[in-house]
Amino acid sequence: MRTRTTLASTGLATALAAALVLSGCSASGGGPRAGGGGATASVPAAPPAPATGGGPGFEGPRPQDQNLLAWTGDPGDAGHVTAQSAAGVGGRVTLVRIVLRERITWSNIWLGLAGIDPKAQLANCQLGVYDAKGALVAATADISPQLMTDAVAKPLPLTTPFAADPGTYFIALLLNGNWATNGLTLKSTGAGISVNAGLAPPNLRYSTLLTGQTSLPATVNLAEQSTSTINTGWASQWYAIS
Repeated sequence: MRTRTTLASTGLATALAAALVLSGCSASGGGPRAGGGGATASVPAAPPAPATGGGPGFEGPRPQDQNLLAWTGDPGDAGHVTAQSAAGVGGRVTLVRIVLRERITWSNIWLGLAGIDPKAQLANCQLGVYDAKGALVAATADISPQLMTDAVAKPLPLTTPFAADPGTYFIALLLNGNWATNGLTLKSTGAGISVNAGLAPPNLRYSTLLTGQTSLPATVNLAEQSTSTINTGWASQWYAIS
């Protein structure tokens, strides 16, 4: 009797252990058990989705890196110099297009002055801003004194700062007087006559308008933009905004 009881107990324990093992395998690895009365198997959680990058990558130098609001291009690339005779650009309005993508308060136009002519006689020289309709929205006073000293990038203040909404603007330069062609020079890119590739008036990136001007007119007709002077080497001047 003792032998039989021991064998029976051992057999019962073995059967219970086997049942527990089978139950565990079904719950952890298989699907739901057949029938409505059994326990529902747990479903493993899906692994997390891989990261997709999260944010923009490196976009190169920005105006804000140099405490500026906008520019026509990285000044580190403005290594070329443009020079033009007084007869070539004196009294002409030179336009350089710039596109703003956020609202700013526009207070200064930065000009890259590359060289000066200490013997120049300058008067009625001015910078200004035209909107996309050709209306003058801001201008500097006469900048002739600033063009006679310090061949560096320099901020030239608008007489009245203005709130500039996103959109297209044209920085205008007017020079008058007499100077040595290779003395008074401006910083620019080396793009040459290719600066207006793919563009036509009234959206030229670099152009001139009018002749015989002693101050920036209140309005200009952008459809009259010309590249004749630009294509002789007077092109791609560098500007920035602060």
